[in-house]
Amino acid sequence: QVQLVESGGGLVQKGGSLKLSCATSGRTKSYVVMGWFRQAPGKERESVCAINLSGDTTYCAAFVQGRFAISVDNANNILYLQMNSLKPEDTAVYYCAASDRIDGYDYWGQGTQVTVSS
Repeated sequence: QVQLVESGGGLVQKGGSLKLSCATSGRTKSYVVMGWFRQAPGKERESVCAINLSGDTTYCAAFVQGRFAISVDNANNILYLQMNSLKPEDTAVYYCAASDRIDGYDYWGQGTQVTVSS
């Protein structure tokens, strides 16, 4: 059974940093794409960053470029999201996701709360 488990969320002050982790288990075959999403109260879920595991190509949304970075530890099957210069508007539940295709995500974690105080 595939499992994605996020960790590393918490409360941080404006301008601070957090590093989220997503541990994967349940299969040995590599995914094609992995990504981070977030959903703030009353808002739709939005894509934050993604990584194509076949070529290590990364993408991050404009609102986090220069502040967030996605990476993967292939040996240990862990996805990371380094978040720097956090803003109150980054407050949300952050989810990791994985896929065997490039046009959608098949597997999701349960989410981890990130709260940025002003």
